[in-house]
Amino acid sequence: MSKIDAYLTKALESNASDLHFLSGDPVRARIHGNLQTLMPDRLETEFVQDAVFEIMDGTAQRHFQEHDAADFAYEIPDISRFRVNAFRHLNGIGAIFRAIPSKAATLEDLNMPQVVHQLCKHSSGMILVTGKTGSGKSTTLAAMIDEMNRRMKGHILTIEDPIEFVHKAKGCLISQREVGVHSPNFAEALHSALREDPDVVLVGEMRDLETISIAVTAAEMGILVMGTLHTNGAGQTVDRIINSFPADKQSHIRTMISTSLRGVISQQLLPTIHKPGRAAALEIMINTNAVANLIRQGKLDQLETAIQSGGNIGMKSMDNALMELVEKGWVSGKEAYLQANNKHKFEQVKDMD
Repeated sequence: MSKIDAYLTKALESNASDLHFLSGDPVRARIHGNLQTLMPDRLETEFVQDAVFEIMDGTAQRHFQEHDAADFAYEIPDISRFRVNAFRHLNGIGAIFRAIPSKAATLEDLNMPQVVHQLCKHSSGMILVTGKTGSGKSTTLAAMIDEMNRRMKGHILTIEDPIEFVHKAKGCLISQREVGVHSPNFAEALHSALREDPDVVLVGEMRDLETISIAVTAAEMGILVMGTLHTNGAGQTVDRIINSFPADKQSHIRTMISTSLRGVISQQLLPTIHKPGRAAALEIMINTNAVANLIRQGKLDQLETAIQSGGNIGMKSMDNALMELVEKGWVSGKEAYLQANNKHKFEQVKDMD
């Protein structure tokens, strides 16, 4: 066992999503969205350094020495994988561990609506899952990949930093590449992927112009591209993609997005009140003719209205998703109010238990 394993195991036993392991501080864990002290004793600098360096491979250690930070994956066999960010800070070295289940949840496990199952049946275009850090984007994408892996015959290629869920071949050939280990960056790995006969490409994060540009091109070429962005809401997601391009290219990109986009799932996790845990609120936008026209014309401020009127095909705004959770008694009115876009709509429920 590595020095860190006992702490990670205790965190998992507490149903924690993250372990905070910083020199000079007590060990803390994020449990159902709240950061709590897991063990009261402050960690010694030397112990933290030894524990973190013990689980780094050579590539991660070199990156850490050069950049004072490193991202990598760590696994306790048959228990869980972890996405790790190690860094230097005022008191020495620290690391944050994000728990990744050893097996991807299914769409059924996550109670995903039928419209998400339908999105998985597309053979080309672009599907985006968005939200802030810790909103469950990776879990949703892993479930969608698992659905495709079980249903189709083809080649699924993932590009991640680091690899999170490890998928085993079912109906599909699965290739998983890690940025910094198997390729220098997302853009180069994605460019290479176009020559690797993929049916589905998962891009762990679309964070720069070059990556976004190649992803849009791949979607136009007939590949199903799935990716994440740190945006809140479908309209903001489309806006982020278009505005990452120079002004003289934006009209052309709007046209490309209007034809290649299949859907946007924007999500956040809220603490539940009916039982310990968190519930997902999902905003879902499907690229209908009306949505495509708004994107092509640059009328992104009207996408919210299009989502509201698309309920019959599974579209849902974030505020409606939040209100549903309140009405079910799963989430407090106050929490929904804090996360809502139109807070006036939640005035009457924000003081409810």
